[in-house]
Amino acid sequence: MSDAASVVNDDSGDSGDVDQNDAIAVVGIACRFPQAPTPGSLWELLSSGSHAITTVPEDRWTGDSQGAFLDRIDQFDPGFFDISPREAAFMDPQQRLMLELAWEALENAGTVPADLRGSRLGVFIGTIWDDYAKLIYRDGVDSTTQHTTTGIHRSIIANRISYFLGTSGPSLIVDSGQSSSLVAIHLACESLRSGEADTAIAGGVNLSILAETTELSARWGGLSPDGRCYAFDSRANGYVRGEGGGAVLLKPLARALADGDDIYCVIRGSAVNNGSDSTLTTPSRSAQEDVLRRAYERAGVSPGDVQYVELHGTGTKIGDPIEAAALGAVLGGERRAAEDPLLVGSVKTNIGHLEGAAGIAGFIKAALAIKRREIPASLNFETPNPEIPLDLLNLRVQQELTPWPRADRPLLAGVSSFGMGGTNAHVVLEQAPEVEEVSVEGVVPAVVPWIVSGRTPEALRDQIERLRTFADDSDARPVDIGASLVSTRSLFEHRAVIIGDQTVEGTAGAGRVAVMFTGQGSQRAGMGQEL
Repeated sequence: MSDAASVVNDDSGDSGDVDQNDAIAVVGIACRFPQAPTPGSLWELLSSGSHAITTVPEDRWTGDSQGAFLDRIDQFDPGFFDISPREAAFMDPQQRLMLELAWEALENAGTVPADLRGSRLGVFIGTIWDDYAKLIYRDGVDSTTQHTTTGIHRSIIANRISYFLGTSGPSLIVDSGQSSSLVAIHLACESLRSGEADTAIAGGVNLSILAETTELSARWGGLSPDGRCYAFDSRANGYVRGEGGGAVLLKPLARALADGDDIYCVIRGSAVNNGSDSTLTTPSRSAQEDVLRRAYERAGVSPGDVQYVELHGTGTKIGDPIEAAALGAVLGGERRAAEDPLLVGSVKTNIGHLEGAAGIAGFIKAALAIKRREIPASLNFETPNPEIPLDLLNLRVQQELTPWPRADRPLLAGVSSFGMGGTNAHVVLEQAPEVEEVSVEGVVPAVVPWIVSGRTPEALRDQIERLRTFADDSDARPVDIGASLVSTRSLFEHRAVIIGDQTVEGTAGAGRVAVMFTGQGSQRAGMGQEL
């Protein structure tokens, strides 16, 4: 256990007694969602009740369809990841995005990527589309190079992260349809519990590069002609496509507490199964009920104690009533008092359906909500779907930003994700154990140096600006920021020291720095202090 924190005993009930041998801590989060390139900006989008649905950007394809899109998916710094520009040109942008997100998740957790080399870090990424590969095939074999196969193969999305970090844990892509990234989280947790991996990056990615992929979804009958997800609403008529990616860094809870990590939330348990109804793509209520029951049994959590569920919530006429009925049967109904309904919502109403990355989007929303002890609104809900008797099921769609209900009990949430071929996943989340902060003894200096670095002069200056923005918006102490910059960030050759309003830039030379005490004494008063 870290010297800086100790666990506070929790006597609030069985659900608060987290099994540290089985529970998994979420210690780092990174995301790149439409109009939300960071976890902080995602929370701003969610808490303000905004959405990111727009018409198709001009750099994609012509047409009047709507969706939620990222900016500048063609932008990438290959040198940072030791990749040549020629190879980068043949890399699926999904590979490039997940490399960036893996790095950002590690930095968010205060983990220096170089320290993981040789470790059993596992990488589990959900994804389902091959738009970039189809573009390569369209150009013909003559345009390919020795980099093409690895550039477009889906498995390399995960493998490239492992290769860059130099880690040896499991490294794989999960494709279970729209539940892919939540299944990836489930598999990562199982790998951590078995000891196969000691830490894990789990997430998902989805980019809408081709018009044909959207056309296929429209012809299948899944897309809303209104360009909105009306989850649980009477207007439900399909979903709107979204794109982006997310990643979380996972550790066994006992280890995270011992390392003194800042924990977003704890994964108590999860379950995955499969089941369809009358057709391959018709959801099965009994299968969804089964995956819910098994997830809460595995978590050791009473379903009636759960306060919020982040829905799959696509806003389809068939899917929504089936999901609601399963939730009511397992978590709602008579299991809870009428004045304590199960709150539900869907991030798809904000950023669209990210398909292979839909699960990680809902997971990150739920994790941030637990960390901030608030639940944001689910948009586009006015009149309940007549096929969803909310009162009878004891469910309530969250329609505004509110503090987390039942603050006297441990915060508990579920996250659901379902694949169109019947692969269902559900994850149970709980607030992190409370820790007692220990005051730092000693005098805090009035001026603290902040060390910033980058691979290029341009990257260095960008880091300086990002640091200034962070400092302006953060209530963290300058001494804590300074300590984190030195101990939890990678140091590159181009460096700067910020002291107050002054910034000094330079380039680090080869070798290590040493401070010599030769025994000759100081030449003037205060000389040692200046060092």
